[in-house]
Amino acid sequence: MTPLLLLLLHLTLALTCAVHVLLRAHRQPESRVAWLLMLLAFPYLGVLAYLLFGTTQIGRRRAERLGAVARSLPRPDTVPGWPTDTALPTEQAAPLFRLGASISGYPAVGGNRAELMADSNAAIARIVADIDAARHSVHLLFYIWLDDHNGRRVADALCRAAARGVSCRALVDDLGSHTFIRSAQWPALAAAGVHVLRALPVGNPLLRALRGRIDLRNHRKIVVIDNRLAYSGSQNCADPAFLPKAKYGPWVDLFVRFEGPVVRENQHLFATDWMGNGGDDLTALLAEPLPPVHAGFIAQVIATGPTDRTAAMPELFESLLFAARHELVITTPYYVPVPALQAALCAAANRGVSTTLILPARNDDFAVAATSRSHYRALLEAGVRIYEFGPGLLHTKSITVDTHLSLIGSANMDRRSFDLNYENNILVLDTGITAALRERQAQYLASSRRITLGEVAAWSAPRQLWQNALATLGPIL
Repeated sequence: MTPLLLLLLHLTLALTCAVHVLLRAHRQPESRVAWLLMLLAFPYLGVLAYLLFGTTQIGRRRAERLGAVARSLPRPDTVPGWPTDTALPTEQAAPLFRLGASISGYPAVGGNRAELMADSNAAIARIVADIDAARHSVHLLFYIWLDDHNGRRVADALCRAAARGVSCRALVDDLGSHTFIRSAQWPALAAAGVHVLRALPVGNPLLRALRGRIDLRNHRKIVVIDNRLAYSGSQNCADPAFLPKAKYGPWVDLFVRFEGPVVRENQHLFATDWMGNGGDDLTALLAEPLPPVHAGFIAQVIATGPTDRTAAMPELFESLLFAARHELVITTPYYVPVPALQAALCAAANRGVSTTLILPARNDDFAVAATSRSHYRALLEAGVRIYEFGPGLLHTKSITVDTHLSLIGSANMDRRSFDLNYENNILVLDTGITAALRERQAQYLASSRRITLGEVAAWSAPRQLWQNALATLGPIL
């Protein structure tokens, strides 16, 4: 093929993709610009990148199946024993819970209790103990499950539970847990009677790309036992050392054990993922009457994903930031904000809210690290206090607002969590759990170094050029 024909082919492909970029609904302007630059700057490679990663299509059949399952399952607030008298006591909190309900349909509900796990190993030990005490059902969903010490401890506990007649189901992301799926543990679980499933199986990457984007992943972390207790947070089923990326370890996570009606919302979310990926019908389990509801705080599951409302996760983050009146503390490993989120964080500090952002000093993704730091100067000039956590990778995703509002879960403050991943977060209205989370955040601060405006202003021109150049790719990271 002559150079002229190659050029014409490139221009035709690039123009076709550019038209698609401009016509696609719900894409942010900065994302359109980033993709247009990619198409123009990298002949053929830009087109290939767009075909593989330029949309958020999960595949028509998958999307239809997930939607049908979600519509068919009984909603948690329709089961016998569901509290009907949940009243949001503060004007500050009510709009946030209304927003959460508009995203995934789960209502704010009272009567919940929670316990913050001391660390990752303690969380695994408690999960194993709860599995060993399970009588009826154990459901686990993890983005990453490793064949390491903690991963095997949980797998062995599932095998023991299945052997005594407990109905056990394990769902893992096909890409995030690929090494575990290929280990001896995966077939051993199935042989022991544990029902196992892979979420969003990739299969042949080339053929899969024709049906939908291959890197749309299920990033949720959910454990539900006996329909009465649940775990949620940032932790995967692995050792803190996280051997695939050991040089960044230990991974520092946060996991919370819940009891109360919010457990049923987590169960409903698990059932949607389980059945949506081809698992057996869990309708009967979801229709069971709620256990007796005791006094407790108000909580709500807020689930997001590429087949849900566009920009739902940024909306939630931004609303929490705007709700803060006195203090706002955020921990996240990956800070690649949309402009509105960056503006909301600056606005919090500018209006006098004590605003703190804690990020890892060493990030396992160099592009994300550079992009995060490209935003430091604007944040510092607004009065945001930025700290970088030193001893390991701070993987905790948490927000505490004033003394009584908290958000914990799996979502990062980056484009992947905003647009590409299925995420699970829990919004809590309670001074007790917020104080516990705030104490944990204070522990992170004690092991962190504060970043100053003078330090950032002194960064060399090459470093700034590198960070700002990578930040232009933020919309497609």
